[in-house]
Amino acid sequence: MVSLMTSRTTSFPTVPLRELSASTLAGKAEPYRPVILVVDDESMIADSLTDILKRSGYAAISAYDGEAALETALVMPPEMLISDVVLPGMNGIELAITVRRIFPDCKVILSSGQSSTARLLASADCAAHQFLFLNKPVHPRELLDRVSDSLRGRTNSDAATAGASWA
Repeated sequence: MVSLMTSRTTSFPTVPLRELSASTLAGKAEPYRPVILVVDDESMIADSLTDILKRSGYAAISAYDGEAALETALVMPPEMLISDVVLPGMNGIELAITVRRIFPDCKVILSSGQSSTARLLASADCAAHQFLFLNKPVHPRELLDRVSDSLRGRTNSDAATAGASWA
């Protein structure tokens, strides 16, 4: 019988597995990063906000319409939805309500640069839901502050006194 094991010399030190801790074997754990879904039919806006959020430590994903956002949310459940109100097909309010039905703890920030959206936000569909609303254009610092406050669970009155409005 021929032995397949041959003696080899190594030029690097070997460490027996029993001397390694479980954490070393598993590798370094990635730090927790909340998932934020950003939806805007203007891809430049959605992608810019996503980039800002990623650079600030969040796991952000872009979508460009309500249907695509809903499909994305089903694959990767968000902890926060940031959406333009005026979208082709399903509008941002309908999207937010649907996402909240599926993921009740998901925080929602709606934004718009159109004054006509105030009517939509005051609608009966929106009355039972608490969505943070920001007017466009939104300064990145303000957006990051609202995201942070919301994910930390500040109350509606706290956020309202900080300059945002709740619908």
